[in-house]
Amino acid sequence: MGGAPVGAPERSRKMSAAPRAILALIVMSLIWGYNWVLVKEAMRLVSPFDFSAIRTLGGGILLLGVLSWKGRPLRPRNVLMTLLVGLLCTTVSVGAATWALVEGGAGKMAILVYAMPFWLILMAWPLLGERPRGLQWTAVALALAGLVLLLEPWNYRGDWFPSALAVASGLAWAASAVVTKRMDRLGEVDVISLSAWQVLFGGLFLAVVALAVPSAPIRWTPWMAGAMTYNVVLTSAVAILMWFYVLKVLPAGVAGLGSLATPVLGLFFAYALLGERFSFWEGWGGLLILTALALLVFPGLRTGNRS
Repeated sequence: MGGAPVGAPERSRKMSAAPRAILALIVMSLIWGYNWVLVKEAMRLVSPFDFSAIRTLGGGILLLGVLSWKGRPLRPRNVLMTLLVGLLCTTVSVGAATWALVEGGAGKMAILVYAMPFWLILMAWPLLGERPRGLQWTAVALALAGLVLLLEPWNYRGDWFPSALAVASGLAWAASAVVTKRMDRLGEVDVISLSAWQVLFGGLFLAVVALAVPSAPIRWTPWMAGAMTYNVVLTSAVAILMWFYVLKVLPAGVAGLGSLATPVLGLFFAYALLGERFSFWEGWGGLLILTALALLVFPGLRTGNRS
């Protein structure tokens, strides 16, 4: 009998949406990559906790608006696990990454935070039963070597604290991904709902920290208002939705290019706009980590293209 095979309409729909998803991937990477420079400059006018609390709470409210507009239930499906995701992904990861930029270089901090995929590989083995395979082991080894070179433990220059914060940010982000994976296996993940509520819950924790830690008042210059608007609307809401749209439409390997492009763009913008330079060892460390990321991404890209 003739007719289209089962699943053909869905594949056709995704193929027609692929150009929009690729455009979303490019725009999302630009938003997140440039934001490293923007936040670095914003730290001159605001404390890291005040900034993080406002941007995440604002982004969460916008995402709740999207959830309501789409007619989805507003109540989170699993409150306790969503709280945990918010604590890890937003409170610790966003808070630590922003704090790291007070004293650390934007390019270096971006690479240290985006070592997240390697921590996730190591965590997923015992916690999710996903054993690393093939090139993943090589990628992890290269990434760990790159981290050592970036941190330069033999040449202490007083910048260990921001580097440790950036590494902690990546670790917390990876841990939040493990929790999200467990929620998904239980069928308790609605992408927009989880995104909105974890940002809101995490932002509330950050607000408590911001109130508890003494800091100078925010200097609300026109530039500062623009930077905050960028972070609330674009970084904490639009780019998040773009990321999940990309994951839905494109193969995982292609979507993974977003995580590779962001630290590269962060490096470029830090070099071009802030005049940041890497030392000899930092340069090689960053190159090793980016090479390790490529080893993870491009095999998936080839597999997705064959599919």
